[in-house]
Amino acid sequence: MVLTGAGLSTDSGIPDYRGPGAPARMPMTYQEFVSGPAARQRYWARSHLGWSRMRRAAPNAGHHAVAALGADLVITQNVDGLHEAAGTPALVALHGRIADVVCLACRRVTARTALQQRLEDANPGWAARHADVAVRPDGDVDLDETDGFVVPACGDCGGALKPDVVFFGENVPKPRVERCYAAVEALADAGGTLLVAGSSLTVMSGLRFVRRAATRGIPVVIVNRGTTRGDELASYRIEDGTSAWLPALAAARLTAS
Repeated sequence: MVLTGAGLSTDSGIPDYRGPGAPARMPMTYQEFVSGPAARQRYWARSHLGWSRMRRAAPNAGHHAVAALGADLVITQNVDGLHEAAGTPALVALHGRIADVVCLACRRVTARTALQQRLEDANPGWAARHADVAVRPDGDVDLDETDGFVVPACGDCGGALKPDVVFFGENVPKPRVERCYAAVEALADAGGTLLVAGSSLTVMSGLRFVRRAATRGIPVVIVNRGTTRGDELASYRIEDGTSAWLPALAAARLTAS
């Protein structure tokens, strides 16, 4: 079983929040997003710029190695969709996918590409005027001035649109959590190993599965640059980049088989 975090995608050009040298960033919380139109205008004005770059990112060697490992389940905390692009089987996107958009009123889910076109049509020249802003891991950017940005409503009911991802302050859907816990229990019965790749395990959404694995006596291997919140639970701790270490692991397993 593999649990991945933002560190896996840095070599695809998507920065992480907490890796060595990462600048301080404060993502928008769910409570702020639903507080009113001004907060949603600020979010979508920034995300419109970040998504135009994030959607061009491609899986790196680490993503392809995870896909090749043949894990019973891969849990990713990332929303970038790069595991899907690499063809990873048995995947749970714990925090959702930034490529999907949900209406907060009618709950209809639509493709982000369709909304991106609507945003471009409603805000001509916006991307060109802000070409030099820095992208964040969740597709947001560093931009303070967002006045005048037009945010389209849901085409079906007129409700507010939100990326179909779990914001800070929002709960991971229960069925996803239950599926991951069930996989940990199956791993214990099978005598398997939990591999954590590229995650600082700072947030509980991922750390809880590491804790459950350790409680069930499952060996935990952590591969990450920098310390993690789960280090004391690890059977093995490897200080290395995932783009180098994971392909080496996949190759070694192929040779052994």
